Amino acid sequence: MTAPAATATAVPLTRARLFGYGVGSVGTGVFSAVPGLLLLYYLTDVLGVGAAVAGAVLVLPKAWDVLLNPVVGAASDREAVRTGRRTRLLTAGACTLPVLFAAMFAVPVDSPGFAAAWAGLAFLLAASAFACFQVPYVALPAEISADPAERGRAMAWRVVCLTVGILVAGGLAPAITDAAGGGRAGHALMGLTVGAVMAAALLGSTLATRWIPSSPGPHALGLRAALRTARGNRPFFALLTAYVLHTLAVAIMLAGAPYVATYRLDDYALTSAMFVCMVAPSAVAVPMWRLLARRYGAVACYVAALVAFAVLVAVLFPLVASAAAVLAVGAAVGVCYAATQFLPLALLPETVHADAGRTGHAQSGAFTGLWTAAETGALALGPGVFALILAACSFRSSDFDTPVVQPDSALTGLAAGFTLVPAALLLLSVPPLLAYRRLAAAHTARNPHDAP
Repeated sequence: MTAPAATATAVPLTRARLFGYGVGSVGTGVFSAVPGLLLLYYLTDVLGVGAAVAGAVLVLPKAWDVLLNPVVGAASDREAVRTGRRTRLLTAGACTLPVLFAAMFAVPVDSPGFAAAWAGLAFLLAASAFACFQVPYVALPAEISADPAERGRAMAWRVVCLTVGILVAGGLAPAITDAAGGGRAGHALMGLTVGAVMAAALLGSTLATRWIPSSPGPHALGLRAALRTARGNRPFFALLTAYVLHTLAVAIMLAGAPYVATYRLDDYALTSAMFVCMVAPSAVAVPMWRLLARRYGAVACYVAALVAFAVLVAVLFPLVASAAAVLAVGAAVGVCYAATQFLPLALLPETVHADAGRTGHAQSGAFTGLWTAAETGALALGPGVFALILAACSFRSSDFDTPVVQPDSALTGLAAGFTLVPAALLLLSVPPLLAYRRLAAAHTARNPHDAP
C-alpha cells in the first residue's frame, strides 16, 4: 500500500508562514509552564491548601487530559478528512483557554477547601481547552511541507517561540505577581495579564495556519482504528518514552523552583531570574542544535544533551543555597534544555511519515493525540511528584500572611527534589532513545521506500 500523497509540496515556507505557525507555541508554552511553576505554590503558600491535596488538584485534571487527548486527535483527523483543515478545534481551544487560565488564579473566597475545588475545576476545564488547541497544532508540522528540511525549519521556529512563551511564564508571571504585592490579588492580576498574551498568540496562530492542507488518508478512522494504526509504530513509542521521562524531570524542576527561591535562597523574586537563566539560552541554542543534528545526527545530539543536562542538575544539589551557583548552572542547563525541546519535536513528524507506507494513512492527529496525552501527563505528574516529596519530608504549608519556618528535612527534601530526582529521570530517558535509533534503523532497512 502506498503512502498518501504529500499535502504541501507547492507551498513555500516563507518566514511569515513559519512565524505564523510558531507563534502559537508562545501560548502553549505559557500554559505548559505556569501551572507547574506557580499553581502548586499558589495553593500551598497563598491559600493554605495542604501539599497532598494541592498535588491532587494539579494531577487529576491532567489525568483526565491524558484520556481526552487521543479522542481529540482522532476528532482532528476526522475533521481533516472531512474539511481538509484542522481549524475548528484550534479555534475552540484558542477562544476558551485564556479565559479559563485566568480563572485558575482568581479564587474568590479565602478558604482552603473552596480554593482547592475552584482551582481544580478551572484547571480541568482549561486542560480540556488546551487539548483542543494543542493536539491539532502539534499535528500540523507533518503536513506543513513535504520536505523534511522544511519541517525541521518549522520545528525550529516553533521551539524558539515556545522558549518565548516559557520565558513569559517563568519571567513575567512571577514578576507581575510580586509587583502586585503577591497574595490572591497579585495572582489574579497575573492570570488576567498572561491570559491576554496567550489569547493573542493562540488566535494569531489559528488564523495564520488556515492555509495548511491536511489529508490524513483515504477515509477517517475512528478512535480505536486510529490507535490500532499507531500501535505498530514501535520507533514512535520508543521516542515518546524518552520524551516523557525527561519532560517529567523538567516538570519537577518547574514545580520546585519557587520553593528553592523562597526557602533556600530566601527570595521568592529569584524565581523569575532562575527561570530566565534556564530558558533564555534556548533562543540561541536551538539553531546551534539544528546545525549539530544535521552534522552528527539528531539522536546522538539528543543523547549528549540529556547526559550533560543530568550531570549539571546533579552538580547543583550541594550548591542550591547559592544564588550565583543556581543562576550560573541554570544558564548552562538552558543550552541542554533547548535540545530536549527541539530534537524530539523534529523527530516526531518523521515517525509519522516513515510509518505512512506501512498503513496507507498519515494520521498525524492520532500520533499527536498520544504524544500530547503523554506530555500532558508528565507535566501534570511533575508537580504531583514534587508535592509528594514535600509531604514526605514534613513540609509545612502556610498562607501568604503567616509564613512558617521549615524543618531541615523539608529544606533537604525540596533541594533533592529540585536536583537529584530530575537528574535520575534524565538519565533514564537515554535507553529508550537508543532503542528508538535501533528501531528506526530497522524499520528503514525493511521499508527503504518509507524513509523520510
